[in-house]
Amino acid sequence: MAYKDLQHFVKVLEEKNLLRRVKAEVSAELEITEIADRISKQYGPALLFENVKGSKYPLLINAMGTYERMNLALGVDSLDEIGSTIGDFIDMSNYLGLMNKFKSLPKFARLAAVFPLKLPTKGSCQEVIEEDPDLDSLPVLKCWPEDGGKFITLPLVITKDPETGIQNMGMYRLQVFDKNSTGMHWHLHKDGREIYEKYKKLVGKMPVSVALGCDPAITYAATAPLPKMIDEMMFAGFLRKSPVKLVKSITNDIYVPADAEFILEGYVDVNEPLKLEGPFGDHTGYYSLADYYPVFHVTCVTHKKDAVYPTTIVGKPPMEDCYIGKATERIFLPLLKMQYPEIIEFNFPLEGVFHNCVIVSIKKRYPGHAKKIMHSLWGIGQMMYTKMIIVVDENVDPHDLSTVAWKVFNNIDAKRDVVIVEGPLDALDHASNLPHYGHKMGIDATKKWSSEGHTREWPNDIEMCQEIKDLVEKRWKEYGI
Repeated sequence: MAYKDLQHFVKVLEEKNLLRRVKAEVSAELEITEIADRISKQYGPALLFENVKGSKYPLLINAMGTYERMNLALGVDSLDEIGSTIGDFIDMSNYLGLMNKFKSLPKFARLAAVFPLKLPTKGSCQEVIEEDPDLDSLPVLKCWPEDGGKFITLPLVITKDPETGIQNMGMYRLQVFDKNSTGMHWHLHKDGREIYEKYKKLVGKMPVSVALGCDPAITYAATAPLPKMIDEMMFAGFLRKSPVKLVKSITNDIYVPADAEFILEGYVDVNEPLKLEGPFGDHTGYYSLADYYPVFHVTCVTHKKDAVYPTTIVGKPPMEDCYIGKATERIFLPLLKMQYPEIIEFNFPLEGVFHNCVIVSIKKRYPGHAKKIMHSLWGIGQMMYTKMIIVVDENVDPHDLSTVAWKVFNNIDAKRDVVIVEGPLDALDHASNLPHYGHKMGIDATKKWSSEGHTREWPNDIEMCQEIKDLVEKRWKEYGI
């Protein structure tokens, strides 16, 4: 289903008893984090804090913090449904022949609905216009004791490429420096940073608008690892099966979601020195170090009259961001399998915090096949950050961590089956000797063939014969166990 806005999603969560309202006065400095962290670890409900000290705005957190709520956010019973639908669109073999084209008309109709609509009027996000903005009026969290300050953690940062005019939307944290400026956490490898570098050549001010609090499909789209030619607003329209409505920002030419709760408008001056940002308690479970980043100057804030401030916290898993990451895993698996049909399944364990570990099962067809998959995955987009790739045979479920560990612990010869490579790493990685660059490991835990240099007979897994399994299944109640 398509939610009109964030508050529509909140209403549905409450109707399904998946949200709790907190009426007690709470502090945005550390206290809300401790509450939300406890609830996350209990796989508990979304929380709406109605009385945040020093702010008139209610605060929503943990809205997508379980598999059930993540499915609900994207309007599906299972995240795999989305991946299958994407696969249908991209697999053009489905459309060969006139009859197949006719049969696929409903799918093309859905595709036609993804294009965003630019409205000629103002949106509900512009019911109130503040030309003298004060970010201190927002209930922005200081999440962890050693954080460098307060951080806006669910910002949808929208920029426009000065060469192509194409907009980009990404999620980059914003540390609040004062009432009208923040850091702009553009990592070296991110699209926002690439656009920033283009503006530096123009030696001027780079317009930026930041949306806070959108329909969850739009929020998720900002995190998705999309190819550069895929517009995030189009992808959001695809997810919600309805076009995203956009309106022009009040003070710049950037179009923003019409039904967002808040819009922060402003600029980044490319001539201005970078400013120290951080530390920040990050999704790795460790503090990311302070570093120098551009400054975002907020010149105008618009919002709904009854706006709700959305936020999240990150830290040791499981937390809300884990389920957003799992959505990416399930949604993009079919695309990966189209490119590499030998892949059966894959799993990014929550403990790997998105890209530190991936487990892949493959249908092995030739010597060295597992190593080929490792190097292929390291060459795909954000998977270049993956510090450990474990490859198992097709009969091993990557989500069964006990069986995976059994195979890794028992199936490898360290010299033959462990691959160490050098390459780019995520800016948040603290273990490498150098920032952005270090070593990654691949582990081939598949059954070894003689053609791979294994000269001894490989033993079979211990398995009971099917006849006895069926007999015990049939007689199970007789045993009285």
